[in-house]
Amino acid sequence: MEDPMYSLQDVIRCDLCETPVPPKHCDICHIHLCEACVGKHLSDRSRDHYIVPFKLRGITPKCTKHSTEVCTKLCTTCNIPVCPLCVASSDHEWYDAKDILTWFETKKELMQKDLQDLEKSIYPRYHEVAKNIPVQRADVNKRSRKLTTALDKQGEALHTEIDIIIQGMKSEIDDIDAQQIAAIDQQEVAINHTIPEITQVILDLKRLLDTSDVCLVSEYTSRTEEFRNLPAQFQVTLPTFTPQEINREQIHQQIGSWSKPAITFLLDEPQNLTGIQTECRELRSVSCLSDSELWTCGYYDNILRLYNLQGELLRSVQTKSGNWPRDIAVTRSGDLVYTDPLDSSINLVSATQIQRLITLRGWRPLYLCSTSSGDLLVIMDSDDGNQTKVVRYSGSTEKQSIQWDDQCKPLYSSGYINNIKYLSENRNSDICVADWSAGAVVVVSEADKFRFRYTGLPSTPRKSFRPCGFTTDSRANILTSDLHNHCIHIIDQDGLFLRYIHNCGLQDPWGLCVDSKDNLFVAVGDKGKVKKLQYYK
Repeated sequence: MEDPMYSLQDVIRCDLCETPVPPKHCDICHIHLCEACVGKHLSDRSRDHYIVPFKLRGITPKCTKHSTEVCTKLCTTCNIPVCPLCVASSDHEWYDAKDILTWFETKKELMQKDLQDLEKSIYPRYHEVAKNIPVQRADVNKRSRKLTTALDKQGEALHTEIDIIIQGMKSEIDDIDAQQIAAIDQQEVAINHTIPEITQVILDLKRLLDTSDVCLVSEYTSRTEEFRNLPAQFQVTLPTFTPQEINREQIHQQIGSWSKPAITFLLDEPQNLTGIQTECRELRSVSCLSDSELWTCGYYDNILRLYNLQGELLRSVQTKSGNWPRDIAVTRSGDLVYTDPLDSSINLVSATQIQRLITLRGWRPLYLCSTSSGDLLVIMDSDDGNQTKVVRYSGSTEKQSIQWDDQCKPLYSSGYINNIKYLSENRNSDICVADWSAGAVVVVSEADKFRFRYTGLPSTPRKSFRPCGFTTDSRANILTSDLHNHCIHIIDQDGLFLRYIHNCGLQDPWGLCVDSKDNLFVAVGDKGKVKKLQYYK
């Protein structure tokens, strides 16, 4: 609504000199004043005056205790407007009273700041989280269905195996049965063949015993001994089956086991646990050797340094070539590896020496990470700067190369300028790259299949999203530092935004790593400092 002071039909003027649009107002005398007349008005000491900006006229309320007075002060203890008589009274004389105009303007500035924070920062964050809740719910249902399907599949596999075993045992019973029946049949044939012979011999003997023919008797030959030994006797022993007591624990072990379920909460305000001041002025990368020791390296610094959490320098190593390393990583065996783009090499720092692990031709190694299997993932660009790819090495042997999507388009940006591409292997074996130039986190599966691209949230950044340092935690969440916006994005393994870490004094955050307890270490670039943060509850 237009202020009547500026209305063309009714221009308000100074009550003393008729100057139009007076900027001041005496809230006790209720007159408008131009700047020139303020002093003249104040010179009248016959009564009190209280000069305020014209737009704040009426700011001084009538005192509820002293009807002739107006309140020009605010008692900050009682949080009520008070007049000069109130201030002098015993009710408020020991309390802090502030000028009501100063207090009002300070309060308005605070309200304006709160409004800006609510509109520009807080509300968009709540809105984004609320918008993601149905997605999270659907994601939980989706994962539950995957688990159920996997269990059904495992159950079918176990049923199949049991059926095969039972059928095999039945076949063995059939084989034993056939063998024993054949033996019985063979004995029956032998017995049935001998019985008629014995019967005939008996008849012959009876006939001979009744004869007096010497010739017939002399021809008799005894077969008694032949028949005395019966055909081989055997006992049929049928197999027995002793059912094994069903052990539910063993069955569970055969089916598989659950990972430990847990519901954790990302802290609204992560706790700053400690800070480590390094000797590197422009710190870039950090990598945990253990929960209490970490390696560091920096820009234009050819010294690799190992610190404990108390900030004590435990070891320093100069690079083999004297060049500054682009990135570092700790292997599963506890050794340190680093990339040397100028030397086109990847080097291994063991306990006593530096060994050149890999030498590249036509490519420059940039950033790297060690995987759960002990492999190395290295992102590199071609010597002409036109191509970028991720290569998996087992020792010094190349096992995998990742460069193109399903449409044969490059997955990663290329070019010499700002070719910053930290990378990490996630707990689900995804390969994740923070592509600075593309302004995106690019995630592919272990089998080279493109999964998703995260480009930040449109409502949040003050400047464009530029992912820099990179790591993943035990819950398969992805953390990437946003250098220009001085914060860290946390997204889940499917690219769903979870939260920012932005209120820990993270000025120019670079490299990231987590320890075994998911504490986060952040290399604060130009400060040469590493911050240790707890962001889970």
